[in-house]
Amino acid sequence: MRLWILIIITVILSFISLFIGAIDIQLSDLLDWESDKAQTFLISRVPRLIAIILAGAGMSIAGLIMQSLSRNKFVSPTTAGTLDAAKLGILISMLFFTNVTYTQQVIFSFAFALIGSFLFMQILDRIKFKDAIFVPLIGIMYGNILSSITTFFAYEADLLQNISSWLMGSFTLVIAGRYELLYVSVPAVILAYLYANKFTVAGMGEEFAKNLGMSYKVVLNIGLLLVAVISTTVVLTVGVIPFLGLIIPNIVSLYLGDNLRKTIPHTAVMGVAFLLACDILGRVIIHPFEIPVNITVAVIGSAIFLIMLFRGRAYAQK
Repeated sequence: MRLWILIIITVILSFISLFIGAIDIQLSDLLDWESDKAQTFLISRVPRLIAIILAGAGMSIAGLIMQSLSRNKFVSPTTAGTLDAAKLGILISMLFFTNVTYTQQVIFSFAFALIGSFLFMQILDRIKFKDAIFVPLIGIMYGNILSSITTFFAYEADLLQNISSWLMGSFTLVIAGRYELLYVSVPAVILAYLYANKFTVAGMGEEFAKNLGMSYKVVLNIGLLLVAVISTTVVLTVGVIPFLGLIIPNIVSLYLGDNLRKTIPHTAVMGVAFLLACDILGRVIIHPFEIPVNITVAVIGSAIFLIMLFRGRAYAQK
């Protein structure tokens, strides 16, 4: 879990990602910047790599913040209804604004993601049983309710295919000019690092935070705001990527503990490396065709998630 080892792995995977695809590109092809292969490299391969880096780091850190604020290791934007609320916001923008603009989609998606995350935190405050496994199941059911509402109204308005396109997490269509929204997550990640110590204290409970003179509600709202910003930018740019914000923070915390100031860099780099590996795997299995990254992440991530569930239950019984 040494940071420099993770960085080296990420650099190697990044280099591999740049030279894997339907079009075979060699280093020698880049000597002529006017060639078609060089243009493909600049317009498609480089933006795709940047998008993977931003999405991987952002979603992993968003999951880390959610787990800290909810005090549950099995909570993330995908198990707390955040991404499902963002999709509902996209649908609302399409229903009420015929000529919807990209800016309106961003605003509605962000607002609903923030509201969805806040409602989930309110649900956690009111439930009596906060078992490590029970809480994420509540979040999954909550997200499924939001997803069902979105699907129903999308079907009624004949927008089901439009909404389904947002569900398919993939970097296939990422080119220059269609991924820049992800840069919004950069200041969010920086703020997450600056507030890391406060998020750690807030994760110890409201009473503990107040005893230290910290405004718990303010820190909670800032954390949810950052999660909503990151989740919205990822959903609107590359779609839904499941399990990433769930398993990466858990793996890091096993080795480094729960101090966010210490774990955020490792979480970000490992999230990028994991997403790069899944993306590369999806591009080589049926080359020259491609498996969407959300499928490879879901298969591998679900297996790891199940292992963590059984592991948590085994510890609970001891």
